[in-house]
Amino acid sequence: MSRLNILEFPDPRLRRVAKPVESVTDKERQLAADMLETMYASRGIGLAATQVNEGVRVVVMDLSEQRNEPRYFINPEIIDRQGTQACEEGCLSVPGIYAEVNRAERVTVRALGLDGEAFELEADGLLAVCIQHEIDHLDGKVFVDYLSPLKRRMVEKRLRKQQRLDKAEPARA
Repeated sequence: MSRLNILEFPDPRLRRVAKPVESVTDKERQLAADMLETMYASRGIGLAATQVNEGVRVVVMDLSEQRNEPRYFINPEIIDRQGTQACEEGCLSVPGIYAEVNRAERVTVRALGLDGEAFELEADGLLAVCIQHEIDHLDGKVFVDYLSPLKRRMVEKRLRKQQRLDKAEPARA
């Protein structure tokens, strides 16, 4: 396994719409394993392939405290939404920024597993939020898109400044 680089907003590659996976092969399984390692190392709970500059519809997540309940969604699609909830979200591609976003309270998602078999899952609470958030990434959306234009510009300005500072720091041995 290897750790992948996570793209950061406002990188335009985060706006690409991911293509469906034709069939689940060892290539997709290896990508999912690498994404999971990357997500764990970055202390995240979900990661979409778009965030690591891969243009396929693959999502990994693990909401467990012990980090031992990985979930894999290939070609995920939400087939039902119910209710509304407001939840504070953050994102590995938008480091240090958190904002309240309105999402469906319950969703039903259809996807393929790593074995290539189709499954459906009904989710609520944090799992429902995470599923919606990661599918947004596959569709070229970032959670800051739900913010007002003013707040989105402020976030972009803050992140660009931080990225400039990060590049200017001398390497440490």
